[in-house]
Parts: sequence; C-alpha cells; structure tokens
Amino acid sequence: MIEVAGERLKVTVPMVIATAAELREAGEAALLSGVSVVDLTDVAEADSSAVAVLLAWTRIAGERGKPLAIVGVPQSVRSLASLYGVADLLPLA
Repeated sequence: MIEVAGERLKVTVPMVIATAAELREAGEAALLSGVSVVDLTDVAEADSSAVAVLLAWTRIAGERGKPLAIVGVPQSVRSLASLYGVADLLPLA
C-alpha cells in the first residue's frame, strides 16, 4: 500500500475510494513518525478520494509544523485538485 524509507512515503497502490481510508491512516502514521515527502510516482489510478487523502496528509503535516512535499503527482490528480479549487492548498512539487 505504502512504503516508507526514511523521510519518504511512496504510494504503491491506486488512490481510489476503495483504498482511501487505509491510505489516509497509513500515511498519517508515517507523517507522525517524520515523513516529509510523499511520492506518487507509482500511482497509476486516482479518483477524487486521492485529493481528499492528500488534503488530510497536508493538514496533519501543517498541524505538526512540518514541511511536506508531494512529488511525482499524476496529471489526473493535479487536474482534480484544480477542478475542486484546492490545488493551492496542496504542496505539489
């Protein structure tokens, strides 16, 4: 589902409604343990729940005062974030 190596969390499954709750929880645990980079390079499929998960992770990082970078963002996720008017709220690299 996710792989954590040092300060990097790599999502290895589709970011869709079926995986959203587990991704949010696993990512939250990783963020609380010091992750500062979220890598979406291997995300082959994403729906609007991906944006919700990324917003939740961004909120968690912000509450802890930790910087967060989201890298390897698929164009579909960028498009959805723009469509919903939240692209500026996400630290997309």
